[in-house]
Amino acid sequence: MTEDRNDDGCWGKGGTGDAVPAKPVVLVAAVALVDTDGRVLIARRPEGKPMAGLWEFPGGKVRDGEVPEQALVRELREELGIDTRDSCLAPLAFASHAYADFHLLMPLYVCRVWRGTVSPLEGQELAWVRPPRLADYPMPPADVPLVALLRDFL
Repeated sequence: MTEDRNDDGCWGKGGTGDAVPAKPVVLVAAVALVDTDGRVLIARRPEGKPMAGLWEFPGGKVRDGEVPEQALVRELREELGIDTRDSCLAPLAFASHAYADFHLLMPLYVCRVWRGTVSPLEGQELAWVRPPRLADYPMPPADVPLVALLRDFL
């Protein structure tokens, strides 16, 4: 197949070969916490934050010098008051999404083991949701493709 063909969808608009202004890449790690009943924890973004009211998987930005697993261990402690280890985080997938001002790269991990009781320490609403019902909750565009994956995987 020659590279100038445009009938397979791969060579059309939107590929990395097209001239697109560079946006900063933001690395955010997320986790699907799965309880003993097979439900997944999601958190609603509080008022005053970007995308307030949307539901998302817990996690946060990866700081300079951190790897995604370290960021998740830190974020879970800060946001939910639970402790886990990076060895309890199993990488599952990642999302890559272009927002208006930045490009988000978000690895998603699954975690079934932690210590402590999940508590909303940053004013967020929490919900334990069965995987087939995750699509019932409005989510940021980057999280949406992960919903079907979790539904099918879990």
